[in-house]
Amino acid sequence: MLGVVGCSQPKSSAPETPQALLKHGATVVDVRTVREYQANHVQGTTNVPLDELEKRISAVVPDKSAPVLVHCQSGGRSAAAAKTLQSMGYKQVVNLGSLANARKVVEGQ
Repeated sequence: MLGVVGCSQPKSSAPETPQALLKHGATVVDVRTVREYQANHVQGTTNVPLDELEKRISAVVPDKSAPVLVHCQSGGRSAAAAKTLQSMGYKQVVNLGSLANARKVVEGQ
């Protein structure tokens, strides 16, 4: 399940799909625990556990207008992460949901 949080309709030909956002430099953040990430993760993602998100995200994505795609194991933590990022002022946040869906989006599987 994909969820878009805090994205307004583009005024130009700005990318809309997660795949298009990736092609334009989106950062993919895995909000699972370090242990979960080390056991299995999607190549090219950055691990910022949900409980560290508010403290660490500005070092990973300093530009709040840059697209950020978040995921976790099943979608619950990434939904919370998307809301947190939106409340912090991030403008383009996409909840990829599960690890399996993130793998499909990022790796094209």
